[in-house]
Amino acid sequence: MMKPVRARPHADTEIDALADYIARDNLNAALRFLDAVQKSFDLIGEQPEIGSRRYAHLPMMEGLRMWPVSDFEKHLIFYIERPSYIDVLRVLHSSRDLPQALIEGLEDTP
Repeated sequence: MMKPVRARPHADTEIDALADYIARDNLNAALRFLDAVQKSFDLIGEQPEIGSRRYAHLPMMEGLRMWPVSDFEKHLIFYIERPSYIDVLRVLHSSRDLPQALIEGLEDTP
């Protein structure tokens, strides 16, 4: 059964910022990125356990999984499977200090 995927406002802002950054050099690539994010969300909704639990050891992040955006593998989706939906917490570029960025995002986590 497919679960709905809900991106938190912080994740939506990050997706927009990443698309804007990509669009500076290539508008078509930015549009492909947005389409790839949606396809990745669809895949996660269909197969929630597909993502790696590499960062699940972080405080208050039990169940955290990570999955790369299709065809944009340096862009990572961080999510938690909830009973009735997929909760997308962050969408980050892999060049970031990921543990630090995730910890900084905890204020947006219930």
